[in-house]
Amino acid sequence: MTKGSPEKPAAVWTQRQGTASPGLLRVRQKARQKMAEPFTALLHHVTPALLEASYYALKRNAAPGVDGITWEAYGRDLEANLQDLHDRLHGGRYRAMPARRVYIDKADGAKRPLSILCLEDKIAQQALVQVLNAIYEEEFLGFSYGFRPGRSQHQALDALYTGIVRRKVNWVLDLDIQGFFDAVSHDWMIRMLAHRIADKRVLRLIGKWLKVGIVDEAGRPQRSACGLPQGAVVSPLLANVFLHYVLDLWSQRWRTKRAEGDVIIVRYADDIVAGFQHYWEAARFRRELVDRLGKFGLRMHPRKTRLIEFGRWAVRDRCKRGDRRPETFDFLGFVHICGQNRNGKFLIHRLTKRSRFQSTLQAIKRGLRQRLHDSVGDTGHGYAVSCRGI
Repeated sequence: MTKGSPEKPAAVWTQRQGTASPGLLRVRQKARQKMAEPFTALLHHVTPALLEASYYALKRNAAPGVDGITWEAYGRDLEANLQDLHDRLHGGRYRAMPARRVYIDKADGAKRPLSILCLEDKIAQQALVQVLNAIYEEEFLGFSYGFRPGRSQHQALDALYTGIVRRKVNWVLDLDIQGFFDAVSHDWMIRMLAHRIADKRVLRLIGKWLKVGIVDEAGRPQRSACGLPQGAVVSPLLANVFLHYVLDLWSQRWRTKRAEGDVIIVRYADDIVAGFQHYWEAARFRRELVDRLGKFGLRMHPRKTRLIEFGRWAVRDRCKRGDRRPETFDFLGFVHICGQNRNGKFLIHRLTKRSRFQSTLQAIKRGLRQRLHDSVGDTGHGYAVSCRGI
């Protein structure tokens, strides 16, 4: 029994580290027991209480969508607003609004498109994500770490480190899917969801969010023919579902049935690293994965996808051939380098990626300039917040 309150039923963890209702617990139990059976009724789990919890889970100071409604303004008559939203969701009268498109700078100097949703769309998506998490957390495989409850970037980094150090990994495939979020097929997305979700109201709701489109910076509306809106609450879960069927299940079968040597895989959203014992298996995996991705309208990035010699024997083998030290690869903002400890045992050094380190320093510098005339205490607090990334 759980220490503290054994009389209360257990509950599943949500993305915000809260607890879900007993109804969602039963959904999760059924998803675990009947892996191939779809759910015919799910929308009734989106209750006013869940909508209220979803409202409070959102960021208070987030930018408003095209309707201009802020978190504080919506909360002035919260109970009536949420009840109206609940009635429209269940009555089929809910209409999603197009997202506001903005662009932010990336560490490499490029621009990343972000979609800023209206507040009610965020609330509805956050609530439905809690329901779908109860199903798909029983489906997803162990080497998937991105945007999942109770999992983090640090766990993905630790899993990669442990896999390379403890297994016979001599080759690393640093895989990048070109424009993944913009290339996801809406038709394939709905077909994949239909494997476990037979509630047509839920599928119709997700279809609205996928196809509603955006309003660009000039105020022109644009419909979406494909892709997941980056910045939408539901997009990380949908991305995980898409890659679960396209990549994870296929890779798991390939590793267990076709591979002869050791193979490790770590995926964080669309950032994937695979390690192999033999070069010929790594090359074959890469060739076959190209065909697999092509069936779903995806392709590897020709410049960012690399197969490099990396592992415990890479330094020794390259030295015998007269080659330079093993190449490095980036994963989740860190550069991974072959190294060894004082006793000569193989280990991996991790250094912060230079471009990300410099962009963070520039952001801190801009923040300190804005607080030039603040008190020492306020400046120190702002500096601490910038360092923590909050």
